[in-house]
Amino acid sequence: MQIGYVVYRLLNFYEMLIFVQVLLSWFVSSGNRFVVDVYGALSTLVDPFVNLFRRFIPPFAGLDWSPFIAILVLQLVQRLVL
Repeated sequence: MQIGYVVYRLLNFYEMLIFVQVLLSWFVSSGNRFVVDVYGALSTLVDPFVNLFRRFIPPFAGLDWSPFIAILVLQLVQRLVL
């Protein structure tokens, strides 16, 4: 039960990283160096997983829906863990 809870919390934290990266993507073009650096660091952590979905889900209405699908998949795995 403890290992399941740890995995659940790690997946929850990874979901938050994806969400923060999506939010920061709106501000990267502002030129704020801190935002660009944090976005780059998050991209290193998040993009390998999200890119799995980008291959199959094209942008719709000018929006990249792959982070949303990635979060849904993580939530599904969380439900299976607990």
